[in-house]
Amino acid sequence: MAEKRKIIIDTDPGQDDAAAILLAFGSPEELEVLGITTVAGNVPLALTSRNARMICELCGRQDIKVFAGADRPVKRPLITAEHVHGKTGLDGPVLPAPTMALQEQHGVDFIIETLRREPAGTVTLCTLGPLTNIALALEKAPDIAPRVRELVMMGGGFFEGGNITPAAEFNIYVDPEAAQAVLKSGIPVVMMPLDVTHQLLTLKKRVEAIRAIGTRPAIAMVEMLEFFERFDVEKYGSDGGPLHDPSTVAYLLKPELFKGRDCNVEVELESELTVGMTVVDWWQVTDRKHNAKVMRHVDSDGFFALLAERFARV
Repeated sequence: MAEKRKIIIDTDPGQDDAAAILLAFGSPEELEVLGITTVAGNVPLALTSRNARMICELCGRQDIKVFAGADRPVKRPLITAEHVHGKTGLDGPVLPAPTMALQEQHGVDFIIETLRREPAGTVTLCTLGPLTNIALALEKAPDIAPRVRELVMMGGGFFEGGNITPAAEFNIYVDPEAAQAVLKSGIPVVMMPLDVTHQLLTLKKRVEAIRAIGTRPAIAMVEMLEFFERFDVEKYGSDGGPLHDPSTVAYLLKPELFKGRDCNVEVELESELTVGMTVVDWWQVTDRKHNAKVMRHVDSDGFFALLAERFARV
């Protein structure tokens, strides 16, 4: 049995964030969740911090420590996505208010302390929202960069364009300076862009397979997906919407589901038209240094089979 991978989940829950967290909780043999840090993104920080604890309690994981991180991007005013996720960020099911406390420590300090405490090269950062917390941690403690095993992020898009503007994917658009800082840090980055997540559609048969599990977390997840996908079905005209964030955790469990290549990725910070765009040198036309493994293809049936199998364990 391979050694468990230690992960910190940095998140702005969101229904698809909830699916990613559920997937991690359903995989205790492979993944050890050291803590969850929250960031402002899909909804403001108070709500993302509340939602993260609600998800932990839904799964009976009150032992997981949740730390509130940055309440706004590094340099810009906060942009949120209630139009997609609903006013709470987790619209869909009726979930009780959390009883577990938020940790006193700031999320950024938890990330720094954990990376300094654990042996170098053993902690993976799994980022599901804007990269603000990671950028702030790197700024405050540059010594942590070489200690990170890998950072697997949901963010960006290239061939698929953007989903908040024609050019930009939401997580990068909210805090492009943070994304650029992470990509320049030397940390090994794996990027799950819209090019991959738009292949992961919550088709009715896939949602029904989750519903058939019948547990409280699985039913709540189905209710979240049904709420979340109404926006995407209208937008993309598909049976079901893309399920973005669990791609990061699925990659840690079954990297063979994904195909991509090492590229240079830069983030546009200036242009009004394309701010937040991830400029991926897919065809290797520059001599800029590779700084991310960019995924492009995914076995979507294999992905949803993994989700159903692991959700059933929660």
